[in-house]
Amino acid sequence: MADPDREMLSCREGFRTIWLAQNGDVRIIDQRKLPHDYVIANLETWQDGCLAISDMLVRGAPLIGATAAYSLYLAARSGGRAEFDRASAALAESRPTAVNLRWAIDRVSRRASACSDAELTASTLSEAGAICDEDVDISLAIGRHGLELIRSIAAAKAGEPVNVLTHCNAGALATLNYGTATAPVYLAHDENIPVHVWVDETRPRNQGSQLTAYELAHNGVPHTLIVDNAGGHLMQHGMVDLVITGTDRTTRSGDVANKIGTYLKALAARDNAVPFYVALPSTTIDWTIDDGVRDIPIEERDPAEVTDVYGVSGEDRRTVRTIGSRTPALNFAFDVTPARLVTGLITERGIAPASREGLAALFPERADGTQANA
Repeated sequence: MADPDREMLSCREGFRTIWLAQNGDVRIIDQRKLPHDYVIANLETWQDGCLAISDMLVRGAPLIGATAAYSLYLAARSGGRAEFDRASAALAESRPTAVNLRWAIDRVSRRASACSDAELTASTLSEAGAICDEDVDISLAIGRHGLELIRSIAAAKAGEPVNVLTHCNAGALATLNYGTATAPVYLAHDENIPVHVWVDETRPRNQGSQLTAYELAHNGVPHTLIVDNAGGHLMQHGMVDLVITGTDRTTRSGDVANKIGTYLKALAARDNAVPFYVALPSTTIDWTIDDGVRDIPIEERDPAEVTDVYGVSGEDRRTVRTIGSRTPALNFAFDVTPARLVTGLITERGIAPASREGLAALFPERADGTQANA
């Protein structure tokens, strides 16, 4: 792996979003500071990891899961099994929507229960590392399946760019590398397929403008930033060939929870006959629920994320309030797009219809609704 302590976001250079320092601490990129500053945050305790998740130093379901896994290792390192159990309970409450969080905790906990107290630290560290390595392989597999969609469109456009619209950040920064929604784009770019990405700003945390645009620029991918409400206009005028988003939780029936505003993009795509795909690792599928609108918990975050904006003014980095002090704000972090609006789900095993039958065909071992994962 290339040295992550310097700014480096090229997927071709062994980039990772979370890694082990030589002293056994865990390091992450403080994504709150991007794109203006590349700041490494050191996680010395599981409490540091819990804060990194809840305060959004790390974002994206796969990276949240990986951070939880490494946080459990830090708990085992500092306080053995009692601290491990305490950390498990606290981490599970740090963010409610992304199912990878609970999945990672359960997976590391199963490994912990099968080892002795003397083996606990080494075993949890090994499991966290395995989760991270597997995520890179999963992202690449998602990329290869999604690449076929871009190839098909490119062949029909005869050299004209394939225009992909995405929402929020489902890129390398949301995973361990390559991303989910962006993985097909990176692989298409590597094949010299003309591809261009419309990047929604993704209010209120601006994961599109601050993260997706940042990493696309570092990887040399042509892209253009647009305001959140411009996507429908672009689709009406034939300027979008394909929508690909990520997801933080997907029901076994194919409903998807993603960053607030995704549902509106799906409605616009349906109205304009634009294919709407969701790229996801199977670890984000919640096999225990059917109805996403009813059953997926939607995180409500601090209204200050809506009323205040972080940015650069000259040499200063500052947060400024953008509305009057008497106006209240409401900040739902996610919405649910019903399966009927999703053209297909791009997984590491292939592209499935957004339905219980479609997912069960790709993952027959999970079709009974059990949530356990290998």
